[in-house]
Amino acid sequence: MINRLPHWIWPGIWLLAFAAGATNAVGLITFQHECLTHLTGNTSLLGISLAHGSVVASIHYLTILASFVAGCALTGLLMRDDELTLGWQEAAALGLSAALLTISPLLLEADNFSGLYLAAGACGLQNSIVTGYSGSVVRTTHVSGMFTDLGIFLGRSLRGVPANRRRLVMSCTVISGFLLGGITCALVIDGMGYRALWIPAGVAAGLALPCLVSEFKSRPPKSSAR
Repeated sequence: MINRLPHWIWPGIWLLAFAAGATNAVGLITFQHECLTHLTGNTSLLGISLAHGSVVASIHYLTILASFVAGCALTGLLMRDDELTLGWQEAAALGLSAALLTISPLLLEADNFSGLYLAAGACGLQNSIVTGYSGSVVRTTHVSGMFTDLGIFLGRSLRGVPANRRRLVMSCTVISGFLLGGITCALVIDGMGYRALWIPAGVAAGLALPCLVSEFKSRPPKSSAR
């Protein structure tokens, strides 16, 4: 499925990974050291909270999971099945993600947990944009799968077995974007605090613009009335 990805989407995937890495870095450095872009750790924390009978913590982690899934559901509602183009659906998903990440730090500054949930929802939105089209082989909000593919590629190379070099490039693209996003927010977090989330918000908004431009260009011209 990855071989079907059009060339123009590769920079977009890198930027989405950058935005995710930046978002996750803000969560890890500031707000209770929470992961915002993936659910593995939060699912484990939910299990621990349930085991310890902590109702408040369980509701908190369950809401994070639900927020991420809700973001994915919104993308599924907006996007066309197995079709990725530059159009209003993609612009709407990216624009909504940007809006959530813009509002989130304002709530977090007021010690409002809702800001955390909005950020998780934004990550669910952006992670689903490419996932539905690529058959779940491209994830931009976490890199475990990318490192797995990298290890498989190295192992097969040592055996002399041909490997999918396009997949290797994809893994390096997502890993490098996610890493640089984290580095960027770590460098500015002291001065910006929670508002460092405006960096990934700006990335999402910037990616929405070419989608809107393409949508208007693709519309057939209106026939002039005679």
